[in-house]
Amino acid sequence: MRGPAIIKRMANRAYLSFWCKEFGESAMLDRFESLLETAPLSQVAAGFSSLLVRAVSPSEAPVLERELHATAADAADVVALMREYAHADCSYEVSAHWDLWVYDAADDQWRLGAEPLEIACLGEQYDEEAWREVGHFWICAGFEHLFTGHAGLLGAAPIEVGQRHPAESEFLERMRRPNRLEEYRQKTQENIRKLMTWVEQIDRALPVDRWRAWSEGEANFESRLESILAGK
Repeated sequence: MRGPAIIKRMANRAYLSFWCKEFGESAMLDRFESLLETAPLSQVAAGFSSLLVRAVSPSEAPVLERELHATAADAADVVALMREYAHADCSYEVSAHWDLWVYDAADDQWRLGAEPLEIACLGEQYDEEAWREVGHFWICAGFEHLFTGHAGLLGAAPIEVGQRHPAESEFLERMRRPNRLEEYRQKTQENIRKLMTWVEQIDRALPVDRWRAWSEGEANFESRLESILAGK
């Protein structure tokens, strides 16, 4: 897959990819604005935080880079800044935050906090038509474990045994208590439902041809999410 060449890869991240009908140079930024309007942005860190436009390939310096923290920019504001660069050989990347449940092992507490979110649009001539493999749009939704949990505790995969780091062993001991494990499952399910609700909103807002959810650590990320939602 071409993902490593065009996506800022970090270990164990979760992604969404979308391919659209009726997508071309004249329509792509309108489509991108429609997608950005669906983004479930954080209540704490509201608005989009930055944008970046690249031409030709990821190895080229950005043709536009803008910090938006102080502007409270919405989808229309972001896309308006990009329209001068509406070319089929460009990519458009936007950063923001959304609120997900995160388990803090240090104090053994859950928090609903602002997690990084990256949303990108790829012109059909950008990076040797990379959109064919990655999608017209891709979303980096955050760390994979926010949707799958740690150490195979959730879903159909069994808990692995063997040598572990002391911190991981302590975490597993906490989770062996039925009430803790059930809470862990419920919070993770809430994150998955938020992700899938967003997918449904995108499907309604855009002429989506197909989409997929994938990650760097799971061979079949979508099946794992379905298994966790089913409470297995």
